[in-house]
Amino acid sequence: MPQLRANLAHATGTIRAKRAGVAGELDDWEQLRDTAAAIKADVQHRLPELAVEFERNATAAGATVHWARDAQEANEIAAQIVREAGADEVVKVKSMATQEIELNESLEAVGLKAFETDLAELIVQLAEDKPSHILVPAIHYNRTEIRDIFNQKMGDAPTDLTDEPAALAEAARLHLRRRFLSAKVAVSGANFAVAETGSLVVVESEGNGRMCLTMPETLISIVGIEKLLPRFGDLEVFMQLLPRSSTGERMNPYTSVWTGSREGDGPKDVHVILLDNGRTGVLADEVGRQALSCIRCSACLNVCPVYERTGGHAYGHVYPGPIGAILAPQLEPGRHDDLPYASSLCGACYEVCPVKINIPEVLVHLRQQGPHNAGEKAAMGAAEAVMARPKLWRTALRVARFGSMPWRRKGYLRRLPWPGSKWTVSRDLPVPPKEDFRDWWKGRQR
Repeated sequence: MPQLRANLAHATGTIRAKRAGVAGELDDWEQLRDTAAAIKADVQHRLPELAVEFERNATAAGATVHWARDAQEANEIAAQIVREAGADEVVKVKSMATQEIELNESLEAVGLKAFETDLAELIVQLAEDKPSHILVPAIHYNRTEIRDIFNQKMGDAPTDLTDEPAALAEAARLHLRRRFLSAKVAVSGANFAVAETGSLVVVESEGNGRMCLTMPETLISIVGIEKLLPRFGDLEVFMQLLPRSSTGERMNPYTSVWTGSREGDGPKDVHVILLDNGRTGVLADEVGRQALSCIRCSACLNVCPVYERTGGHAYGHVYPGPIGAILAPQLEPGRHDDLPYASSLCGACYEVCPVKINIPEVLVHLRQQGPHNAGEKAAMGAAEAVMARPKLWRTALRVARFGSMPWRRKGYLRRLPWPGSKWTVSRDLPVPPKEDFRDWWKGRQR
């Protein structure tokens, strides 16, 4: 845990500083955010129409478009395409959607193998671990641990491999090059899908994505339906917001755009799997649907005090941090109802979100919709009744001030009797002040 917190503090702090610098260079930064939010809102209002338009234009360009209602259906379609291509393995571009549906595990269950090609994802896969950050999934490892993972799991790692970053990157590069040159099938996600042209867009930093997207004969792209944009011109907005918000760069080192297939240029057989997997359910919630605007930049993770203390694994879902706290409970109702409480509601995530998702608003909304036991309902009802009556509220404060004296320890109430013990078993309460604001104000009016 100390190593994780040190890594998080260093990496997220560096990215925060870089992001602030490059965002501050643009005079129209706030206008770009407003425009992006408006485009995403338009997509959510016209999603069925745009999805059909994308299918029509992608098909006309030579792609095959599939529709997947859930993870199982998407995985079955992908496995069938791999088999029809005569392959038993695939190389993969970093993709949150494929992690969400557990594509790697699904393919392995039917005798197919998926190889991650993003360096951090490769580290996590070799370690048989889970990502802990949207942008830098192996942030919880140090370089010595990475060297040990390569030595133990990579197979073709140099015998004299050191933990120098350049040496580790070169070992991964040589390992992956053999995969790229022999792969018949590649799998990707997409950062954006343009309805107007049927185009897909992937942005990345290492070039492994470009290799996957151009070299194999068959390409399968699994794309959440919320990734749609109406017009090709909309990319101009997001291509300014995404790199600045994710890596703190003015532009991504590699931006790949492809539309269907073309003879002699890239994969001959292009498939797009449009994935629902709970998204239409999210769309039905007028407040919660904001979560579908997310462009996976991870800016909210980098400013979240809760994420910085706990790391991504604590969220128990592929989407960690503030965005995960509002997206996971909606994608899988009943499974992650506690995540909306993993927030201090400080609002830092809303301030940095490039598409202006009001994450605190959605968190409160989901808390109100979540399950509440009878005791909690009774306590909140009593609190509401007291707070709604000024005289009763002042009396309650006086009672709390004097009634809590036996349990005070160094400025906190650490062990209250039942039912207060339900709270203090895991939290400390500050001692009620000797003088509240009303008394303070009244004393100064004399």
